[in-house]
Amino acid sequence: MPLLKSWVASANDANHPFPLNNLPYGVFSVEGDDPRCGVAIGDMILDMQAAEEAGLVRLADAPLFDVPYWNDLMEEGPAVWAALRNRLTALLSEGAAEQDKVEPLLVAAADAELHMPFAVSEYTDFYAGKNHAFNVGTMFRGPENALPPNWLHIPIGYNGRASSVVISGTDVRRPWGQLKGPNDDTPRWAPCARFDIELEMGAIVGTPSDGPITVQEADDNIFGYVLLNDWSARDIQAWEYQPLGPFQAKATANTISPWIVTKPALEPFRCDTPEREVELLDHLKDCGPMLYDIDLEVTLAPEGKAATTIARTNYKEMYYSAAQQLAHHTTAGCPMNAGDLLGSGTISGPTKESRGSLLELSWGGKEPLTLDTGEERSFIADGDTLTLKGAAKGDGYTIGFGDCTGTVLPALEDPYAR
Repeated sequence: MPLLKSWVASANDANHPFPLNNLPYGVFSVEGDDPRCGVAIGDMILDMQAAEEAGLVRLADAPLFDVPYWNDLMEEGPAVWAALRNRLTALLSEGAAEQDKVEPLLVAAADAELHMPFAVSEYTDFYAGKNHAFNVGTMFRGPENALPPNWLHIPIGYNGRASSVVISGTDVRRPWGQLKGPNDDTPRWAPCARFDIELEMGAIVGTPSDGPITVQEADDNIFGYVLLNDWSARDIQAWEYQPLGPFQAKATANTISPWIVTKPALEPFRCDTPEREVELLDHLKDCGPMLYDIDLEVTLAPEGKAATTIARTNYKEMYYSAAQQLAHHTTAGCPMNAGDLLGSGTISGPTKESRGSLLELSWGGKEPLTLDTGEERSFIADGDTLTLKGAAKGDGYTIGFGDCTGTVLPALEDPYAR
């Protein structure tokens, strides 16, 4: 599919992340006004509440855009999702008959503050990238035992906290926790010293389900995707994770990018999951291309200094797709809700420069990174800003998500000191 031309001139730039081919969904406010739903088009945002009130968009008997989140639209289902996309394309296409009615409803993105684009119902994080799982397993168990016995059969995951999900630009406070080194007799209470990121994609469930669904049904139920940074306290995690897995190590924050990129925008970039080393059971088998060719990168900027790109990889490196993760999530009868967020797990490639966490990039701290500033990092320092970027490159256009950024603040004074 080539670039679709819009009367919004900035949307026709081949390198702009928000062409007419994209039309991502977000929530914005301007000059202290209440947050409202918006659609990004070039350097502008279409005010969806105003468009609905003006009668330019009418999809249901009741208003869908009088609330500051996209969950109401999600609950209408795929047919309404498609109808909205078709209507937006017609309104914003070059030569649109209603351009004069739409133009006053555009807001300059530079003047807008972005907010959480949806209300997160539940949050589940997976461990579904094989390169990451192999790297981490090798560090702790050796290459011969790197992958747990179940890893090639199911997408492993854990239930996280929806309350931990924050929008890009939110500062992240270094957490306190119980730490116990390999030579310590007992744990100690201290700020995390091995704070890390995980480069992930987040899939947003749009259609609820109440029982097991197939991989194809799961794919149909996904509304869209965001970038996701799963901030991880590695030293807290090392002490707490046995026998039930991550808990406080993953509870500090999970940052998402501000725009929901819908599945239709990503359709031209579908690609297959990797060749299976072990045949999956029937209910998890691939039923077509379920991954996407999306270039990803991570930058790290020390406080007041220029950023260094520390990793480049691609979403197609995942072993399990979001559809397989969602299908597996439902197998025991777990109901899924509109607004559920599924983290992909760390997306790492096969080379050192494509590893999606500092744990891997510095090989557990044994091989520190040298930044362009000359400084070294094994893990994140206070004041560092970490930014995740993602883009799919089409025929004369780019599909972007907006940056997923967070700055690490120093730990608070001991919250339990008296």
